[in-house]
Amino acid sequence: MTTPSLMRAFLIRDPRIRSMRLWRVVGMVVLGIAAMSALLLAQQTDGSRAASTAVVTFTLDFPQSNPEHYSMAIDGAGHARYECTGKVAENSEEQAYQTEFEVSARNRERVFGLAKRAQYFAGKVDSGNRKVAFTGAKILSYQDGQRSITAKYNYSSLPAVEQLTALFESMASTLEYGRRLTYYHRYQKLALDEELKRMEEQAKDEQLSEIQGVTPELKAIVEDSSVINVVRARAKEIIEMGSTAAAGH
Repeated sequence: MTTPSLMRAFLIRDPRIRSMRLWRVVGMVVLGIAAMSALLLAQQTDGSRAASTAVVTFTLDFPQSNPEHYSMAIDGAGHARYECTGKVAENSEEQAYQTEFEVSARNRERVFGLAKRAQYFAGKVDSGNRKVAFTGAKILSYQDGQRSITAKYNYSSLPAVEQLTALFESMASTLEYGRRLTYYHRYQKLALDEELKRMEEQAKDEQLSEIQGVTPELKAIVEDSSVINVVRARAKEIIEMGSTAAAGH
């Protein structure tokens, strides 16, 4: 046997050489698993990002009503933004109002579930029935990393759109209390009592959604010693009602 052949045979028989080869294979397997894990993590992250960036927006324009315009946008994480333009009283100036809050998990799921059932508002949404009374120009839109769809309507006979419209309108009614309470707290504190009584009655009748959305305005009243105690107590009670409802959802 030649010298090179003897060397090769020696290297193959040497356990240290076999061990080095084994660890090299193990290292390659570990690197492969790490690369696959990184790919899967990136895909999961992209999926989570797409879900959190999805946004459903509802807009209403209704001249001669108060407010004449409002819109609400809710993203996949449950963060909501409400903005409107309107008057609190006939003799007051028209003002812009906006607020942000976290929607309850139940309503966040309802919004995106109904949007999915409505095929994200693709296709015909308006009923086309011109005999139906005008109740405001409405717009529903859905946006994410793959879609950007907008539908305009006065009235829709699609059950998912009807339910989604009612839900947004209910939330807007709650947030309108926040707008009025902010104004009255600043300019007409004596009007707070009647406003909070109405809000409390509607809350007990389950006519309002997302009461926690106006918690900052209610807390400001509770913490203001210049407001009479009965009003502060009522504001505190409504805060507790909102917390209970949000926790239950």
